[in-house]
Amino acid sequence: MTTTPDLPGPDLSGQTAIVTGASRGIGEAAARHLASLGAHVVLAARSAEATKRIAAQISDAGGAATALPTDVADPDAMRALVQTAIDTTGRLDLMVNNAGLIDPIARIADSDPLAWSRVIDVNIKGVYLGLHHAMRAMAGQSTGGTIVNISSGAANSFLEGWSHYCASKAAVQRLTGVAHKEAHGQGIRVFGLSPGTVATEMQEQIRASGINPVSQIPWENHISPEWVARAIAFLTTPEADPWLGTDFSLKVAEGRAAVGLPA
Repeated sequence: MTTTPDLPGPDLSGQTAIVTGASRGIGEAAARHLASLGAHVVLAARSAEATKRIAAQISDAGGAATALPTDVADPDAMRALVQTAIDTTGRLDLMVNNAGLIDPIARIADSDPLAWSRVIDVNIKGVYLGLHHAMRAMAGQSTGGTIVNISSGAANSFLEGWSHYCASKAAVQRLTGVAHKEAHGQGIRVFGLSPGTVATEMQEQIRASGINPVSQIPWENHISPEWVARAIAFLTTPEADPWLGTDFSLKVAEGRAAVGLPA
């Protein structure tokens, strides 16, 4: 696994960020990094115990964090999540739609339709609901806001056993572009973020499946979740504007250089 250079990030003091899927992996790393930059972070995930623990650790380290158990596929839960951020801090500056599933990995003929549908609910509906409620909140702010949807190279790929993941990430890519067209005039900045392969629990599930070439990638080739967290922070800055409405990629040298990461 790659190591993360010690680089400064943007000053997010006084800002509020929501991170979904914040109980582990990319979401946890993003929550910790954004809090270290001064943001009040609202951690959302189905695991109440994990998000409360991480929020407490952020607070103990001098940061500001709120934890809220959330099923991103539930419209009422997502409405309550955004409202919690507004009620707690009076604003919402950054929405990170990170929550996502890939398990169970199975070929289409072997897949369980109910499990397949659950992945679609989380990966597509969860992002849609995050966009819907965040855009409504940000439209009422003079400062607008930034929304980052975690994308994937799977959006442009055909990977055996990943029908649910490829289809859902392709949909997220389109949601990003449409949201940008609809909300850019209101000062709302929308990005996709395609990180490449990341050393997380999801990658362990992929490796255990043994299906398709991604499962064979050596562990040391995966980037750390902290790299993705730094990219999320970068996307809050004007320097990221050339990538508005598109997928910003950490798989290419240009993207890594923009964030200040090794090529």
